[in-house]
Amino acid sequence: MRTLESFSDADFKRTILSALRLLVVITAVAAPVIWWKMGWQSAVLLLVGALISGSGLFEWLRLMTAVMVRMDGGGKAKPMGLILFGFFLRLGLTVVLLYVSLKILNGSVYALAAGLALGVFALTVEGLRLMKAWTV
Repeated sequence: MRTLESFSDADFKRTILSALRLLVVITAVAAPVIWWKMGWQSAVLLLVGALISGSGLFEWLRLMTAVMVRMDGGGKAKPMGLILFGFFLRLGLTVVLLYVSLKILNGSVYALAAGLALGVFALTVEGLRLMKAWTV
């Protein structure tokens, strides 16, 4: 049985990338269904929410990778200022994208909320898979 001390940077990266892959698959399956049931505008709102959620997961991967490199002291770390600038830039672009998509598209806000929640769902599924792999 593996322990938490053996959890490596590669395990973290693999978990986040698996969550991103699951997010893309669920979005690819759900978008046509939403389009068929609620219209194209709601499907686009689902895609916008999934894009924001996926970019958040990717940004978290970049931020945590930079922090882990600094904590390990082994490799060449990227400048933290540049990574934080990218983080806050993505946050600002997220607000703009949310505002513009809600202003222009007259789709269901629930589709947007579902897209935003997909990242949390995918990360939860991958976390449960990780727990199962490490406890069984």
